[in-house]
Amino acid sequence: MTGTRFRRQGLAVCALAIGAAANTTGATEGQGRRMSTETQPKHTNRLIDSTSPYLLQHAHNPVDWYSWGAEAFEKAAREEKPIFLSIGYAACHWCHVMEHESFENEEIAALLNDRFVCVKVDREERPDVDEIYMHVTQQMTGHGGWPMSVFMTPDKVPFFAGTYFPPDHFARLLSRIADTWANEREQIVSQSEEVRRHVLSWAAGPPPAEDVISLEMVSQTVHTLARYFDTQYGGMSGGGTNKFPPSMAMELMLREYARTGDRSLLATVELTLDHMARGGIYDHLVGGICRYSTDVRWLVPHFEKMLYDQALVSSIYLDAHQDTGKQQYGDVASDIFDYVIADLQSPEGGFYSTRDADSEGLEGAYYVWTVEQITEVLGEEDAGLFCDVYDVTDRGNWFESRGHAPSGPKNILNLPVPLDRYAERKNLNAGELRGRLASMRERLLVARSRRVAPALDDKVLTGWNGLMIAAMAKGARVLDRPEYATAAARAADFVLTRLRTDGRLLRSYRQGKAHLTGYLSDYAFMIEGLLNLYEATFDSRWLSEAIVLNDTLIEHYHDDDGGGFFFTADDAEELLARSKSPHDGAIPSGNSVQAMNLLRLALLADRKDLKEKALAIFRAFKPTVERSPGSAERLLCAVDFLHGKAKEIAVIGAAQDPATRALVREVYAGYLPNKVVVHAADDVPADGAAIPLLAGKIRIGGVPTAYVCENYVCKIPVNTAEEPRKQLGHK
Repeated sequence: MTGTRFRRQGLAVCALAIGAAANTTGATEGQGRRMSTETQPKHTNRLIDSTSPYLLQHAHNPVDWYSWGAEAFEKAAREEKPIFLSIGYAACHWCHVMEHESFENEEIAALLNDRFVCVKVDREERPDVDEIYMHVTQQMTGHGGWPMSVFMTPDKVPFFAGTYFPPDHFARLLSRIADTWANEREQIVSQSEEVRRHVLSWAAGPPPAEDVISLEMVSQTVHTLARYFDTQYGGMSGGGTNKFPPSMAMELMLREYARTGDRSLLATVELTLDHMARGGIYDHLVGGICRYSTDVRWLVPHFEKMLYDQALVSSIYLDAHQDTGKQQYGDVASDIFDYVIADLQSPEGGFYSTRDADSEGLEGAYYVWTVEQITEVLGEEDAGLFCDVYDVTDRGNWFESRGHAPSGPKNILNLPVPLDRYAERKNLNAGELRGRLASMRERLLVARSRRVAPALDDKVLTGWNGLMIAAMAKGARVLDRPEYATAAARAADFVLTRLRTDGRLLRSYRQGKAHLTGYLSDYAFMIEGLLNLYEATFDSRWLSEAIVLNDTLIEHYHDDDGGGFFFTADDAEELLARSKSPHDGAIPSGNSVQAMNLLRLALLADRKDLKEKALAIFRAFKPTVERSPGSAERLLCAVDFLHGKAKEIAVIGAAQDPATRALVREVYAGYLPNKVVVHAADDVPADGAAIPLLAGKIRIGGVPTAYVCENYVCKIPVNTAEEPRKQLGHK
């Protein structure tokens, strides 16, 4: 945590809030949803007209919710009431705990309705609102999470914030804040103005540096991060027990390993990936990764599956597969892609947002097993083997329930021992063991599919789709699986046709309605997805669309004075501040991804102006990154690209020619993150090439040919499959 904490001692509710804050530590991420058994709801509020699944889940609360908008703020100003702002998302477990305990409570609802104007926000649809108030919450409390509970003046300036509050504490807190607002409003308004000044200062950030971020900063950051990795199970827990997949940190570490040969970095990444893939955070029946683990061994997850995690985690497994040549890493990535296509891709092509954690009111109920359940499906002999391999016992392995696990001994499938080692110990043939277990998993998956499935958040978010398109398109090339490119192309076409109007991207789509002006991350992630999709298919449409989106992004989001990109457009709703940040969180920042996009497009289009805009990003955020380098891993990946003498690879030959495909396979056979790849089916004249890197490239001897270049200077063209591997330095 950096920055100055706000002074809270002047606020009368502070003492009570400190007591309540002790109960907020579990309020991070996850979800459950208790379905009403009533056929006719007792209450219906304004959220019933929303398209957000999260807001719709609150449409029958007795709380008189408003969505974020002028109606709520005008009412607060007219009636001189404070605003209670509640921010969460559809897969957030603690959000729904608070809903059930407080927002479905008639007495608490009456207090909220009488003394406050209540506003509910889906953070996934409105990341601009979430970003500002999350920063305030973190500064006021020292931590953040969802549900986020913020109290504001009618002009949207916060004066008190927290996360999850138990119902008794929440009721007392509401009374204290309402009384303070009635009796000491001047003091609250004065404090809120201090908050306003802080937010404006935070959003502006420090002035840009004169030079760009150095390669030394990359190395320093990597080795600092490495010291925080668990040497037994991998990953970083930050002193607690929760572990999130550190995908972006591992990406940066692999880049540093590729550049320096420091094998300790590779070992740290492999340790983490191995334990993640064997842990309960990974769905061993169908693939897919859960949001995070609640223990250091990766055993007990919050069971929700977020689309962006599938994208980021599959991508780092692809990197490790290329770097090490180990098939198991490619298999994990492939299983994640297969899961996403089967469960999260809509019939129209777009990717849905989330599969929730809870079903029938219980967290993880869909995923856990007893010995009896497995025996019923597999029979005693197979069940004995399966349970021994996957750590299923009569005693159970899920002991810490947090009050929401199913009752009785339950087991989360995991692999305490790698399969090859298990086969060796039991004197079994490893290949035969894998085949037997695959058959068992299929049978158990059929049985699991008969259970009540966790709810699906079926909104389509442009930015998250961009992340998934990028990963899946990359997987198509790395794994030589064209069907992944087909799935990615369907999603890209959906976004570009259904989530774009008048040339501008929109944020969210559900049930035929697209709305909300796109944010920086929507553009940056989609541009990255389209660039990867071009490399996966060599369809020039995707490169052209990426250039168009990039031009639109520059027009409406670029900071011409200080460099970098604002999170919101120049014609978007005016909030407390217009932020511009390089910080990566659960997903990378838009500026981090866009820096890499600009460097790639500068090479692909031979555009020096785009490279200069990338350099301006590195200058703009150098002071911020120097203060907090561990929060900008993806930006530092772009710095590595900048200093890394990127390879420019051109392949000439019919795309379906086996010789062309063999050349392309060799390009992706090893780990080479700093590259761009272009293609032409026929010889290209020296002038008039649509893609400058293709100018003058021809087939040598009339057969498919590859060119490996740096700064538009090429090595000897080659047309045998082995030669590109040598020129690229693949292992």
